[in-house]
Order: sequence, then structure tokens, then C-alpha cells
Amino acid sequence: MCSKRAALRFCVYALFCYLPLAQAQSTLVEINQMQVERSDAGVFFSSNLKFELPGLVEDALHKGIPMYFVAEIEVLRDRWYWSDRSVTHQFRYMRLAYQPLTRRWRLNIAPTPIGNSGLGVVLSQNFESLPDALASVQRLSRWRIADAADIEFDGKTHLEFSFQLDVSQLPRPLQIGALGQTDWNLSGSRNLRLTAENPK
Repeated sequence: MCSKRAALRFCVYALFCYLPLAQAQSTLVEINQMQVERSDAGVFFSSNLKFELPGLVEDALHKGIPMYFVAEIEVLRDRWYWSDRSVTHQFRYMRLAYQPLTRRWRLNIAPTPIGNSGLGVVLSQNFESLPDALASVQRLSRWRIADAADIEFDGKTHLEFSFQLDVSQLPRPLQIGALGQTDWNLSGSRNLRLTAENPK
């Protein structure tokens, strides 16, 4: 009985030691130069992202398996008596794929999830190399997130931004294989308080 308890204790200890290690190995997206601009045309968000694709993700891309990325913005208005009020909630979906016949990379961008048919795509770009395609994924420039009158820049509103690799859109066998593997965990988030200094 004692030996069983000792073995169980060791397994629990090993599990708790392993979890921080697994989290440390996940790929963090560094979010730099977040800017929010307001003009008569609306409110625009810009930022530069910095990350390197994990080996498994890059290998899958070279084998012709598309990868999906999601950028998400929510603007919230402070409320002391209740949870913060959502002012706007926007998404940008990106599908990156390698085309073996042309040896080119294709990036599709849309405000709604992108299916294999490509329906709903707003922007489509071709690139000669993976670094060029990734540079476009990592650069968010003047993304319109709201009308100018919708957001107040008085210090009582904040913006929450997140970016991640969306494994839910991968083929089913890859989704199952990605479970528990930190190589498939690519994400980052950052907040920004909106004040009078924010608009350009």
C-alpha cells in the first residue's frame, strides 16, 4: 500500500514539474507598437507582431496543409457597477497556404472564418517566400475597428488585443495530434488604455 501511495505521489509531483516546462516551451507572440488612430473615416488599429513558427507548424505548411491565424480586438467601456460594456468586437481571420505547383505562398484575409472554398475572402495576396508571407501576417496596418463616434478616448475605455494560431480549423487528424503539444500553441495578447494621447 505504501509503495502504491509513493508511486502515486511521484506521478503527481512529476506532472506538476512537467506542466510549467510545457508552458515555457509554447511560442509566445510578441506584440509591439500598438497604435489606435481616430479620424473622420473611423477608428483604426495598427501593430507589429513578432514570432517564429514552431517546427511542426512550418513542416505542415511545406507539406501543403494551410494554417489559420486569428487576430481579435475587443474594446470595453469601464463600468464600476457591472462588468465592462463591450463597445466593439472585431476579428481578422488569415489563411496561409503553400501552393506546390506554383511554389508560391497564398495569404487570404477575411472578417469571418475562411473555409476551404475561400468564400468570404476580402483580400488575397501571393508571395514568393514564406518569410515574405509571414511578414504580411505579422503586420497589422490601419485595421478599421469602429466608427469614430463609437469610441471615447477619455481613459475609461480599454482595448484588448489577441493573436493566435487557430488549430480548430486544421484537418481533424492534426487537431487530435496537436492536443497537448506545445509546438501548436502560438499566441499572445496585450491591453491598451485609450486616452486623449492615443489618436494621431
